[in-house]
Amino acid sequence: MTRNDPETLLRAMFDAARKAADPAICVPLHLPKPPKGRMVVVGAGKAAASMARAVEQHWQGSALDGVVVTRYGHAVDCQSIAVIEASHPVPDAAGEKAAGLILDKVKGLGPDDLVLCLISGGGSALLALPAPGLSLADKQAVNQALLKSGASIAEMNCVRKHLSAIKGGRLAATAAPARVVSLLISDVPGDDPAVIASGPTVPDPTSFADARAVLQKYGITPPPAVARHLEAAMDETPKPGDAAFAHTETIMVATPQMALEAAAEVARKAGITPVILGDAIEGEAREVAQVMAGIARQVRRHGQPAKAPCVLLSGGETTVTVRGKGRGGRNAEFLTALAVALDGAEEIYALAADTDGIDGSEDNAGAWLAPDSMARAAAKGVSAKECLANNDGYGFFQATGGLVVTGPTLTNVNDFRAILVL
Repeated sequence: MTRNDPETLLRAMFDAARKAADPAICVPLHLPKPPKGRMVVVGAGKAAASMARAVEQHWQGSALDGVVVTRYGHAVDCQSIAVIEASHPVPDAAGEKAAGLILDKVKGLGPDDLVLCLISGGGSALLALPAPGLSLADKQAVNQALLKSGASIAEMNCVRKHLSAIKGGRLAATAAPARVVSLLISDVPGDDPAVIASGPTVPDPTSFADARAVLQKYGITPPPAVARHLEAAMDETPKPGDAAFAHTETIMVATPQMALEAAAEVARKAGITPVILGDAIEGEAREVAQVMAGIARQVRRHGQPAKAPCVLLSGGETTVTVRGKGRGGRNAEFLTALAVALDGAEEIYALAADTDGIDGSEDNAGAWLAPDSMARAAAKGVSAKECLANNDGYGFFQATGGLVVTGPTLTNVNDFRAILVL
């Protein structure tokens, strides 16, 4: 693998990033000691099933029992832990049922029992148990509006926690006085456990007032039942210092930074200088692309922040304010905007993809960009600028042949971006 094959090199970096967050590798290192009493395993997220399988394969204690929920297409076979598939990013009845079963699993436990909670990105939508007085349709309507609004993941999950009977620490509160150990694969900027899957087992520092402020900020008018629920603010989520968390432990087993460092090592071995710009980059995908294009040009013109050949690595979670009717997720949007900003600049290549293998709701993980991508698309009558205006990154990279398709990876440390400057 050399700099003479940019696509293969970029794919190798992405593959290394994903493998760094493989539950089969990172979960067994952090398994707790067997309890005196029962061992109950619960979990939610795109990696929940693969995490559960890793627990089963390496558990040395008493018999296991439990249930986890993951996204459709992300299930794997487990022996003792039930795996349920549900909808993401908009919740469905299967997610509502699964969340109810998980809550039931942890009820009535004692101080000698242990709840092992396996949490990864996507868990918030999958744990779709509405608060009393709300319906699944209410949650779906709010979710859909938030997804289109450009709200950050922290803002979205603030609202979700205050419409839920299980998120925002409520799962841990239900499990008390049992010991709760949570193993987390982070998919959020800053690795805040209160944001990952809306923090079902950790204290929630946000409030009903914060949730109302998010909806107001983005001009979202919720269903009447949601508006009444948020205004009444009758059942606040458990806060830091609450006795419900007296016997809880939270362990981060994989993070975006770990993934970026694994990709950086691939670059070094190929004679490319890696520059990690940040693991928690947020903002509109097209605006982040403008900044990244400027940094890439700075490398070519002035040899800063590193001399070429180098690769600019970053992670985090950008957002897309949907105004068009095209297809594609935030990584395709980022790369389409990057293509426009670079305008065919020579010797600059890029790959952006979601480490879970699904960019938005399409079948691709992301895409890769070359200096001639705009010319190849134009030869097929496809304009990068028009695709960007229509939020149609998928259409642009379908025309260039640049879609990156991996299928579900069964892990999730969020977005991976690499800009290679030769």
